[in-house]
Amino acid sequence: MKKHKRATVADLLAEKGKRQVTMLRVTSLEEAEAAEKAGIDIVSVPPSLLGPLFREIAPTPFAIPGLEYGDHVSAEDYLRAAFAALKAGGDAVYCAASLQIIRRLRDEGIPVCGHLGLIPSKATWTGGFRAVGKTAASAAEIWRQTKTLEEAGAFAAEIEVVPGDVAAAISRNTSMLMISMGAGSGCDAQYLFADDVLGANRDHYPRHAKVYRNFAAEHDRLQRERIAAFTEFAADVRTGAYPERRHCVGIDEAELKTFLDRLKSETAHS
Repeated sequence: MKKHKRATVADLLAEKGKRQVTMLRVTSLEEAEAAEKAGIDIVSVPPSLLGPLFREIAPTPFAIPGLEYGDHVSAEDYLRAAFAALKAGGDAVYCAASLQIIRRLRDEGIPVCGHLGLIPSKATWTGGFRAVGKTAASAAEIWRQTKTLEEAGAFAAEIEVVPGDVAAAISRNTSMLMISMGAGSGCDAQYLFADDVLGANRDHYPRHAKVYRNFAAEHDRLQRERIAAFTEFAADVRTGAYPERRHCVGIDEAELKTFLDRLKSETAHS
């Protein structure tokens, strides 16, 4: 069996300050395979995507399954889910829970990626889905949270929708791998969602997203073709155009005659 080199936490941290690491959120095996073939360094995945098939088609990306906030409650819940994700092929876990839970995960040797800046699950505390860190006080609070997250044992943190200069200064002064989502190029990694990259998102695209393809238009085209094909099939059934003889299994005429004679005999006495 061919062995593949997959980055470790130590490998990623050794890249800090040397190059921009690439990261995508993928939610299907097709996207995971594409990320593998494109040479993407890190993939964020739903835990349900992990398993032998995932690692068969995407053996090299560092995978971070998300322990979604609200799906788990106690530290034991998070621990159980984290161990299951690592066993299924994950390399670390994303966790936006309390520092106590992050410490508990780290105490068990589980690599944790935290979250700073705009945290969607906690956006009500920072004014909704808007940029964070645009004032000196707000930037200082992100820096405080960075240090506490680092002290809790997280090896990495997604920093979302924070001014680039603020994020860059924070990245230079923390040992964590800082993953930028709309936080400029001064961090250690650049993170986008595959849906945005592919243009498959029909809703609002965030400012930081860059669309490289138009999958939404292709999906629309395929849906029109799907409806047309189904319509033609229904029409063929109604008119008798389907099935044709070539769609059916044949039988030798002598065998058919024997069967029909037997059927006639049996039904005549019933």
